[in-house]
Amino acid sequence: MLADEIQDPEALTPGEVRAEYEAALASVVEAAGVDAVAEATGVEDTRLEELLDGGSPEFTVEEAAAVLAVSDDRPDAEALLLEVRDNLMLQMSSAVMDVDALASGLDGDLDPKEIQQKIEGRQPMTLAEYARIYRHIASENPY
Repeated sequence: MLADEIQDPEALTPGEVRAEYEAALASVVEAAGVDAVAEATGVEDTRLEELLDGGSPEFTVEEAAAVLAVSDDRPDAEALLLEVRDNLMLQMSSAVMDVDALASGLDGDLDPKEIQQKIEGRQPMTLAEYARIYRHIASENPY
């Protein structure tokens, strides 16, 4: 889900991409129940309830992967994270984009070193940051 291709990145804002991710998270929480997801993931039940109520609580990509992994039809959280990170790097390569170009395309609020660390998993990345980064890479990718 998090690594699925964005079909028409130019038609979506980063906020809309994030909303799609949040809708997928909410469907897992709704199906499994707040208590079960909180227990399995360590994510606070208040944030899960806020998500179900249509809010937009902050999640890291790691937390989002853990929530998605609660679903029986998804791989475990670690496999999802590896897929996300690999996909980001492959998409950057396909778009012939390095972290300097990516930082420039994101209007400079994240520096290249931060972006590199977030993509590699050495620094936490919020779901909002991921949506912005992934959408921008997709919009620059000719394929």
